[in-house]
Amino acid sequence: MATETSLLVLLPALVTVITAILSRRPIESLLAGVFVGLLMLEPSAALSNFSSILLEVMMHETIAWVIIVCGLMGSLITLLMRVGAASAFSRALSSKAQNSTSALLYTWLLGLVVFIDDYLNALAVGSSMRKVTDKFKVSREMLAYVVDSTAAPICVLVPVSTWAVFYAGLFMDAGYAESGQGMALYVSAIPYMVYPIAAMLLVPLVAAGIVPALGMMKSAQQRAAEGTAPLPIDEGEEESLVDTEDRVRIYHFVLPIVALLGFSIWYDLDVQIGVIMSVAITIILFGAQRLMAWTQMFDAVIDGIKIMLPALTMVVMAFVFKEVNDQLGLATYVIENVAPLMTPLMFPALTFLAMALISFATGSSWGVFAIAIPIILPLAETVGVSIPLAIGALVSASAFGSHACFYSDATVLAAQGSGCDVMDHALTQIPYALIAAAISCVGLTVLAAF
Repeated sequence: MATETSLLVLLPALVTVITAILSRRPIESLLAGVFVGLLMLEPSAALSNFSSILLEVMMHETIAWVIIVCGLMGSLITLLMRVGAASAFSRALSSKAQNSTSALLYTWLLGLVVFIDDYLNALAVGSSMRKVTDKFKVSREMLAYVVDSTAAPICVLVPVSTWAVFYAGLFMDAGYAESGQGMALYVSAIPYMVYPIAAMLLVPLVAAGIVPALGMMKSAQQRAAEGTAPLPIDEGEEESLVDTEDRVRIYHFVLPIVALLGFSIWYDLDVQIGVIMSVAITIILFGAQRLMAWTQMFDAVIDGIKIMLPALTMVVMAFVFKEVNDQLGLATYVIENVAPLMTPLMFPALTFLAMALISFATGSSWGVFAIAIPIILPLAETVGVSIPLAIGALVSASAFGSHACFYSDATVLAAQGSGCDVMDHALTQIPYALIAAAISCVGLTVLAAF
């Protein structure tokens, strides 16, 4: 079709990004981009094609996994909130945190520990720390930035994570690693993953005030410091609904989180089993100690799933948007037009920029790269760039998309876990993501020179 080789394939992504900035409503913005793309593909069948793609997405194994994991994470968080376990954890940590800087640094350190999966990181760390940062009048937007910066950026740097497993599989499928050796190739590329390293190291500089609050983040921090606007919370989630403060201890919070991490690792990084077991253990623990009535606990489980519905809706629509862009040929178009500009020196930086643009525009951090790897890696060999360096550029771009995109799953879940509006989080975070991206371009070019 004509649109496959035309600049017009960028139109749906532009419509989505511009609409999201102007309206501050990501779901409607994604819908606008989806229908622009569908009208470009087949105007007379746009509605029926939307229905078909939506059904295909809802039947996708990944979406089913996301709904189960995120829904039950919402249940776990709500259980911990309502019994007062999160408050017990916050009180314990508040006694150690002396000011806003130390509160943010504790958040950063906790994010470094929860490295298995970016969804788990975004939800667990944000919900754990928001009462601590609230105490020191840190804006929820700043908390969400710190949480988001230790989600995908940390997960990609640790071989024992869902990201590493996913990419290792892609390398073996593409023939760049023998069976069972995909992880070794991934590990060899970690020193070249400049963006996640830069994004991660930028956080303590921001927390300490060495890098100042920029743009809308400055306004958010001033508002929180002055207390002139209420901090957004999820209705019914933050408050303890039972009078158990004298009996709830920090282990009531720590044990479910340890169970979540432990079972996830034990079952080959399967976060789904981890969260199922964690919710079950939490219900048994709280029930056995009569901290909550059984009916209250199961109400909390259902309410937690309900709280996650807006975030899950955005994730589903982002997947639909990605499918439409795949049919338009967005990734192939960008790669083919950037390829003639490639030189050994500029290849890593241009690869990062092109793939970061695609990942940011589509909200896809994994799907797009399944398409890109069989194209980019052979091109790297042709140009004379080492495969680990090319992989580092690709994974850096993927991490940028997850971190910076207004409607990526990590952005949505970091905002949800931290208790702030998605677009407020996205727009306050973007200056720091762009700083890390600029550092990445320079770093990848320097690495290519040696």
